Amino acid sequence: MATVQADDKGLELLKQLAQSPEGESILGCMQCGMCGGSCPLGYAMRFTPRNIILQARSGRLQSVLESPSIWVCVGCYNCSYRCPRGIELTDLLWPAIRDRAMQEGYQPPAELQKALQNTYMYGNALGKSPKKRTEWAKDLDVPIRDLSQNPEPVEVLWLVGDYPAYYPRNQVVTRDFARILTALGVRWGIIGNKEKTIGDCERLSGEEGLFESLIEYNIQTLRSYEYEKLIVTDPHSLNSLQNIYPKYGGRFPVEHYATFLADRLEELKGLLVRPLEAVVTYHDNCCLSRRCGCYEAPRDLLRAIPGVQLVEMRRNREHGLCCGGGAGGMWLDGHIVELGGHRLSDERIVEAAATGAKILAVSCPFELSRFEDAAKVKGLEDRIVVRDIIELLAESMDLREKTR
Repeated sequence: MATVQADDKGLELLKQLAQSPEGESILGCMQCGMCGGSCPLGYAMRFTPRNIILQARSGRLQSVLESPSIWVCVGCYNCSYRCPRGIELTDLLWPAIRDRAMQEGYQPPAELQKALQNTYMYGNALGKSPKKRTEWAKDLDVPIRDLSQNPEPVEVLWLVGDYPAYYPRNQVVTRDFARILTALGVRWGIIGNKEKTIGDCERLSGEEGLFESLIEYNIQTLRSYEYEKLIVTDPHSLNSLQNIYPKYGGRFPVEHYATFLADRLEELKGLLVRPLEAVVTYHDNCCLSRRCGCYEAPRDLLRAIPGVQLVEMRRNREHGLCCGGGAGGMWLDGHIVELGGHRLSDERIVEAAATGAKILAVSCPFELSRFEDAAKVKGLEDRIVVRDIIELLAESMDLREKTR
């Protein structure tokens, strides 16, 4: 086989991507610039998606691979959503470029490298032991079915997720959701220390080999249990399970908690007994909204809570501003600030406060810590608090723990 010359690497890569059904249109990029123009971090990129394709076509891929700007994308899906040719830029081009860069020895920023190493070693980016995955449930006042210890058919298999299982702030939300499921009479279970990350951020970070190993493990594991629905608290998990895993033969009846609860809204309304009396604004996270098309379920849940007045930020629904945490962005803040000057979460918390809302409601586990930190950075912690929708529902249902 003839060796591919350096000047041919880019075109060879594009042709390789074009062989996949979702990549057929990549060679038809008409260089309109919509991708870079709609990217919230496009100003910080030396190479936007349009420029990456141009450089690859022109035999200058090497300049792209060695550029720090390929580690700026945070997977907001604006470029894919707005591309007039329908090119899967977020799911196809960015991971391929990052994967190729790593193959050629150009490594991501150190914090992201560490997160990827943790995932390889422990099955989660936080580097926590699998044995501690269920510590959030210690002394919980509702029964927990750990199917890894006692397999039994359940209505709902709940994939708790990494931050919800390990991070103290998120563990509060996790315990609340356990109480809500129980109050609704749902027969639910978890898989305890058998759970690993679904791998959406690892995939978008370009770690193709790691992602494929996670897919193999997760498909085999999830097929080992009997359940009617697979519920996730992390929209990034929803994205991969709904849109990527089927390409590898992994089809599961997956839902985000927001749609699962919204489908039971009438039953839920009867349990919402405590008015909250608060002005609330909702942040559309990118995976649940632009990628998976879910805009109304979270809002329906918020409107159902007595006393809640819902107001919208200037940029909402498909125009919502990314928090900056996806595609490895949770571990790229320092790098992005160095190149772009600020974090998207800092910009977004200012938009939320400008609505006059006292509560910023979120439905992604990344956003609690990101926006709470942003509120401190921008001096807004006394004006607006960040709460997961689950917390607000649990409070209205009078299910929240008093002390812990």
